[in-house]
Amino acid sequence: MNFSAEELKKLAVPIALLLALLAAGAGLIYWMQQEQRAAEQQLAAARTERAQARERLTRIAEEEKEVNDKLEVYRRLKSLHILGEEQRLEWADAMTRIRTGRELLDLRYLVERQRILVSVPGKPVNVDFFASTMKVDIALLHEGDLLAFLRDLRESGNAYYSIKRCTINRTGSAPTGLSIVPRLRADCDVDLITILDRAAKT
Repeated sequence: MNFSAEELKKLAVPIALLLALLAAGAGLIYWMQQEQRAAEQQLAAARTERAQARERLTRIAEEEKEVNDKLEVYRRLKSLHILGEEQRLEWADAMTRIRTGRELLDLRYLVERQRILVSVPGKPVNVDFFASTMKVDIALLHEGDLLAFLRDLRESGNAYYSIKRCTINRTGSAPTGLSIVPRLRADCDVDLITILDRAAKT
């Protein structure tokens, strides 16, 4: 189809307007695509940030629980007087109380020198476990006296009492009608374990 010069002149404005609208439409589409891409990037960044924040909160909650658990263990050890230096005077007082309370006829003991059991790496300092072996020689009317003594010893605190060895032997003494004669003797080795709280001194 051939257009005359007059017809082309009449179509010039509509064609220019059409080209302008096409260019504007293309520009609008490009701008919308850019905006959508930017919005998707912002959404992805927000989701990543939210996931990281959730992970941080979870980690903080776990660390808080771990600290609370360790603090509870520390308080328990502190209440039992296991932390710190040996308390030999308290040990002697406990033995006297047990002997009197249980009316034990013969109770002898000797606490050996303290020795280190193990040193566990920790922060800010190592945790050192010490033990002093208490050798106990006790006269018994029956086996229940030994169990009661060991229970009282463990409940007295001031250390963690770890029973290494106990042997019971008959004394061969015959009971008489006038007095109570122990017929058994027990020989025990008990480790009195303490934890040196070096962190409290730093």
